[in-house]
Amino acid sequence: MEENLVPVEEIVPDNSWKVKTLVAGGILGALVGLGAAFLLTKRAEQKGTPLALTPNKGVQLGVMIAGLLRSILSLGE
Repeated sequence: MEENLVPVEEIVPDNSWKVKTLVAGGILGALVGLGAAFLLTKRAEQKGTPLALTPNKGVQLGVMIAGLLRSILSLGE
């Protein structure tokens, strides 16, 4: 009966690297976002003005983030 046994590796592939990558990316993204928010609020405090993100600045930020993500994707090639 042991001849019909299938190794566990064939049934459940080892995806621990995916989980580790997602967790590390999530933590890194949260830290970068927190750092960016800290810098923005600190600069607004230094200028003595409230933080205001205009639609133009929002679009610029979105384009920059898209470029960053494109650069990260090219690392895997």
